[in-house]
Amino acid sequence: QVQLVESGGGLVQPGGSLRLSCAASGSIFSDAGMAWYRQAPGEQPDLVASIISDGSTYYADSVKGRFTISRDNGKKTVYLQMGSLKPEDTAVYYCELHDANYSYWGQGTQVTVSS
Repeated sequence: QVQLVESGGGLVQPGGSLRLSCAASGSIFSDAGMAWYRQAPGEQPDLVASIISDGSTYYADSVKGRFTISRDNGKKTVYLQMGSLKPEDTAVYYCELHDANYSYWGQGTQVTVSS
């Protein structure tokens, strides 16, 4: 069983920064990948960034150059450093962990970018 808990969301002004954290616990395999998704009101969740076991990363075009995904050495915490935030970044951000068979999701953390 894998559990994911997101934190770090909040209200920030346009141009500001936030760092989201996702702490994973349970039986986590070394080849597990992790990702951040976000869901704006009335929309489907979109992949924001992902990182796999070899450290390679992917970013959605909309956040490339502004967001950075990373994992700690134990691969049990994933971070999303968000900079140059825009109102369109407002969403609930979800942490996801996937192995060969399952996908696990956190409960989300709200990010609101507004002046």
